[in-house]
Amino acid sequence: MPDAPDRAADVAAEVAAAVLDHPAVARLDGGPFGTVASYLPGRRRLLGVRIGAGDEPVELAVVVRLGTPLPQLAEELGAVVRGVLGPVPVEVTFSDVVSPPRSATPRPGGDRPDP
Repeated sequence: MPDAPDRAADVAAEVAAAVLDHPAVARLDGGPFGTVASYLPGRRRLLGVRIGAGDEPVELAVVVRLGTPLPQLAEELGAVVRGVLGPVPVEVTFSDVVSPPRSATPRPGGDRPDP
């Protein structure tokens, strides 16, 4: 049976992967002062996910893509976390909002200077 720190690291990594699968999430972030993090074996940190102890909430800090209203996105990310961990409180910090990636297919008439 794996020991508790290894299991906690596995859980944090599983939550991180699930959150990153959301199409509106560009990346995880450490939040203010890099405090939203889980500590992994080997003195490594996983920024953007902090699994609370006891009644503490799971904390997420994310950079998101423009488009989804932030209150809706917070609810969706909470549901993602609860899908992995069960009924837990979740706090979401939006560290930044970025433009969605440009389409690989050029738009007709787009990106050309006006005549």
